[in-house]
Amino acid sequence: MQVPLEIAFQNVDAQEWAENDIRERVADLERIYDRIISCRVRVQQRATNRSNSIPPVVHIDIGLPGQNDIVVSQEPERLLQKFQHPDLHNAIHEAFRVAEQRLISIKEQQTDRSREWSHEDIKLAGQVAEIVPKRDFGFLLTNTGGLLYFHREALLVGDFDTLQPGDEVFYVEADGDTGPIATNVRTKATQ
Repeated sequence: MQVPLEIAFQNVDAQEWAENDIRERVADLERIYDRIISCRVRVQQRATNRSNSIPPVVHIDIGLPGQNDIVVSQEPERLLQKFQHPDLHNAIHEAFRVAEQRLISIKEQQTDRSREWSHEDIKLAGQVAEIVPKRDFGFLLTNTGGLLYFHREALLVGDFDTLQPGDEVFYVEADGDTGPIATNVRTKATQ
């Protein structure tokens, strides 16, 4: 983590075993998702009754790069529904169980996206259909017979000024402002 772990106890005595348990569970979260920026854990006793049967709330706030923070808060009502006699141990366990599930879900979504955009999956073959050098764009003929617009800036490998109709290229199809376009265009001769 870029920011050191913060653990706070409010209206409840700080207990060494609880702090150690929280540190171990945060280490587990880092093993699941190694790009965690920050993690704040707050243990708070919001209410009490005569029998001291209301468990504390464990609130976890996990900062991730490029994403909204993951916020988990195990409310006493949920713990009372799930456990016969919930305590701090149950509250910590449940809060971190939910945090782990959310991190795993985010990691799976990112893995799916990276698989979706892997180089081998998106590299399509086509050929130059038309070039308009004075206006810095052209059209590619796809293997299905369609035409895709591409801009000079989309050509990653090759020289736009020497492209000729019929030149074979590889490209990525993407959504543009007015429909599908070709991006990441590479001339086949330079592959």
